Amino acid sequence: MSNIIAIAGKGGVGKTTVAALAVAALVRQGKRPVLAVDADPNSCLDAVLGVTVQKTVGRLREDVRDQAAAASGMSKREMFELRIAESLVEGEDFDLISMGRPEGPGCYCYANSVLRSVLGEIAGHYPFVVMDNEAGLENLSRRIAPKVDTLVLVADPSRRGLDTLLRLYDLSLEMAVDYARLVLVVNRLRGPELPGAAFDLAAATGAAKLVGLPEDAELAALDEAGASLLGLSPDNPVAAGVAALVRSLLQRSAG
Repeated sequence: MSNIIAIAGKGGVGKTTVAALAVAALVRQGKRPVLAVDADPNSCLDAVLGVTVQKTVGRLREDVRDQAAAASGMSKREMFELRIAESLVEGEDFDLISMGRPEGPGCYCYANSVLRSVLGEIAGHYPFVVMDNEAGLENLSRRIAPKVDTLVLVADPSRRGLDTLLRLYDLSLEMAVDYARLVLVVNRLRGPELPGAAFDLAAATGAAKLVGLPEDAELAALDEAGASLLGLSPDNPVAAGVAALVRSLLQRSAG
């Protein structure tokens, strides 16, 4: 059974960076292949992982809708499942599937249902799944993932950022998001210490772990250039911080 790490946070706080570095850390620690799931329509997880998505699930929905009527001997669902399997971007140590956004009118209800079914089948082929989610946790509330082992909420160190993190936690309770453990990540620290409010927040939410990641010039330069983060040195402080988090999750999983 796969261990699923779901990462969420408002736009601009670095959750996609954390997701990509988590994939890299899992690969370095021998947990390959990893399945990366880009479940945020506004994300660019493929770019930070150094691959290119040709087809998203949102686009596939439109293709299947147009082609199902002309197809013979294959149901709409069977065609969708086949096309989702074909849409996997295969890397050397990880694969990626992207939710994207619908290309036409309508909602994600049918696409979500099929993606949930397909993920439930294909996730078992990967020891770890890393999901980069949209800020509002809608994907998790729709149970796209069969089971979330670790929910990682990412925020910046500002008071407003930490307040947003608390709202996300409250939202996870309202939406009955099912997860085994909660990790809080405070990203882009300008100093060596976490703000006191972060410790209060960890206590209030019952978080299993509180992680601080520093502001980093090398990472910012790669981000501005739109470059892959997989080439980032393991000694980079942000990469090292995410790797330490991944090691702790592996130890907990093994225990």
